[in-house]
Amino acid sequence: VQVVESGGKLVQAGGSLNLSCTVHGLPLAFARYHMGWFRQIPGYERGGVAGISGDGRRAYYIKSVKERFTISRDTPKDTIHLQMNSLKPEDSAMYYCAASINGGAWPPVDLSDYDYWGQGIQVTVSS
Repeated sequence: VQVVESGGKLVQAGGSLNLSCTVHGLPLAFARYHMGWFRQIPGYERGGVAGISGDGRRAYYIKSVKERFTISRDTPKDTIHLQMNSLKPEDSAMYYCAASINGGAWPPVDLSDYDYWGQGIQVTVSS
């Protein structure tokens, strides 16, 4: 299984970015998996940012990104997106995409809930 993130780059505060994550080789249909975005800065634990259910009907966000970030999925393309608006310097981090087999509690917020992970991409927001 390959989880491939893209779209990370350097952007000024107040700007926008759209991250994408495409998954290849899942043993089950993509719609069977909840998908999540996590982020990590050096010296800190990786933490959840947003997630979307396998059927795309439910989403969750951490408080600090609510109203600014939107997660979506394009199931025919085995892809999810994270639209990030009004970016702040504190959003700077390595962003990771992950897949969780649909069957556990919603939302799957713990790292251990996820079965497959990408390598991560860097998002840097300058002040």
